[in-house]
Amino acid sequence: MLITDVEVEGYGPVDVRLGGGRVVGIGRRRAGRGDVDGRGGALLVGLHDHHVHLAALAAEAASVRVGPAEAGDRDGLVRALRSGPPGEWVRAVGYHESVAGELDRWVLDGFAPDRPVRVQHRSGALWMWNSAALRAAGLEGGGDGGDGGDGRFWREDERLRGFTPPVRLDLRGVGARAAAYGITGFTNADPHPGQDLPELLSVLPQRFVVMGIGDAPVKFLLDDATLPTPGELAASVAAVRPRPVAVHCVTRVQLLVTLLALEEARPVAGDRIEHGSVIPAETMPWLARLGVTVVTQPHFPVERGREYATEVDPDDQAHLYRCRSLTDAGIPLAAGTDAPYGSADPWAVMRAAVERSSGEAVDPCAALDLFAGEPQHPSQVRRLTVGAVADLCLLHVPLKEALDLMSADVVRATFVGGRRITPPE
Repeated sequence: MLITDVEVEGYGPVDVRLGGGRVVGIGRRRAGRGDVDGRGGALLVGLHDHHVHLAALAAEAASVRVGPAEAGDRDGLVRALRSGPPGEWVRAVGYHESVAGELDRWVLDGFAPDRPVRVQHRSGALWMWNSAALRAAGLEGGGDGGDGGDGRFWREDERLRGFTPPVRLDLRGVGARAAAYGITGFTNADPHPGQDLPELLSVLPQRFVVMGIGDAPVKFLLDDATLPTPGELAASVAAVRPRPVAVHCVTRVQLLVTLLALEEARPVAGDRIEHGSVIPAETMPWLARLGVTVVTQPHFPVERGREYATEVDPDDQAHLYRCRSLTDAGIPLAAGTDAPYGSADPWAVMRAAVERSSGEAVDPCAALDLFAGEPQHPSQVRRLTVGAVADLCLLHVPLKEALDLMSADVVRATFVGGRRITPPE
């Protein structure tokens, strides 16, 4: 394939030839027709979403969103839960307490008593079921793994999966929407992926890495209520070496335990901190010394700013989802959308990184690089060079204009291994 008249960083206006799934030539613009006329737009390496939950994202097609932006308040939540036919299961996602307070089986019974309802918290960590759902699943009053309590299940996705009707996963839709964003690859960040997940995800046109499978990082999910000691976590990390680890850290105590554990177990190339929601300033030299990459979500303070303002400890407010201060401290940095628990649009994430306040804003080029890293080494930015894998994103406009707009509207075509995965014009 020959893509003509494109802007490539370091080259200017050029033609780019692809072959065998790689870039085989970058040369001066010549008169003549190619397979794709770039019309002066920028040709970039494809974007890689370094932290996403693909099966959950695909399940959104069979779900109703009930977060603050969609449901709004109690009345909106009730309407959403009652919107389907009586008796049919309702799978609701994205819930936050600012909509209608704490939910349990009895609150949900009052909202929708005539159908099985399960509501997932915005964090993805908690499911809340009504009595009809518990009865339909055989989980009421004991029985096999029975709950019989308040209908609240904390981090029990694996167990619950066998008690609910199959959910239609729209993975083809996920792939098509991601291609429209210029995404050519994903890192799936589920803590306990099934061994069949790679086969399930194979319908995606993008490349993907599944944490915990193959040579991908092993995911460690930490919760304050069940937090291991640094020694216990270090032993768990040592047990999977030489594989790298990706440790979920959303509180300062989780970060401190992780740093102590990595110090003891000794870091290896590819070790990651997922989220890094709270990174106190005094820990940054430590992080830099360990060389661990932070894969963050700079859009969360934008998407969740109102809730963070009242829910996050005042001592942690200044340390939320750092960006610029991490790079200034020499800490490797990359980003993921965390979709469906955050926006799936990487351009919205970049825009948020550029518009951050409190000294955490990065320049537009640095924001773009957050999604341009190598899949296994997210902070190592890929560049479009001869010999590079032909995972590419063609824009309608030159790079400067794209960085000013910072919108998915600038994406014209996406290629994986030299094959176009967006519809032809």
